[in-house]
Amino acid sequence: MVSPQRPFAMRRYLLLALLCLPSCTLFHSVPPPKATHVMYEWDDDKGPGDISVEIDLSSQIATYKRGGRTIGWSFVSTGKEGHSTTPGNYKVTEMMEVKLSNRYGWITDPAGKVSNGDAQPTTPVPEGHTYHPAPMSNWMRLTSYGVGMHAGEIPRPGEAESHGCIRLPRDFVPKLYEVAKVGMPVKIIKTGVPKAELPPRPSASGALPEHAPSHRGSDQRNQASTVERQARQVS
Repeated sequence: MVSPQRPFAMRRYLLLALLCLPSCTLFHSVPPPKATHVMYEWDDDKGPGDISVEIDLSSQIATYKRGGRTIGWSFVSTGKEGHSTTPGNYKVTEMMEVKLSNRYGWITDPAGKVSNGDAQPTTPVPEGHTYHPAPMSNWMRLTSYGVGMHAGEIPRPGEAESHGCIRLPRDFVPKLYEVAKVGMPVKIIKTGVPKAELPPRPSASGALPEHAPSHRGSDQRNQASTVERQARQVS
């Protein structure tokens, strides 16, 4: 007579045998996550003094200070070849949460697909197509001819990609915009030292210890539609 426990024991044995099979026969392998860039560090002590910005065109890194104390840094993306950003001493003259560019945009076809991702207001628009001015979030104007700082894509940190404006990481720029004001000084320099070492991590005391606390920004993730991606890349 077969023991009533035997079928249960056999099922348990088979289950254990299946679990011992090579993992590739039961599960799909998942590639390891890609390494991400730290796009910024920010630790505003909210202490005395005003905010100032220094942007190095060579390293594509901005350093942020309050009253002379370093409180953060971020990658930027300035003007690419043919649209280079000019070094100099500037001040923020205008701030807008969203500004539509009067110089650059893109064109979509009747189906809403981008037909020209690098258009200008003077670019001929085919019949049935639509021109869209590029929106620039957290806009901080520096010149009378349309150069400013704003949120934008930085696909390759350390490289200039814009039409002349200074793109700032999207998840960082609201932090700067919150404490910035009209008149904030912005110094743009060119040290000639590409991909320089990152500024030391800031701390509230003004010292720069190795393990000071900070808010770190991760590599930007592109989860937008084609039209939204064009808006991010065109300015």
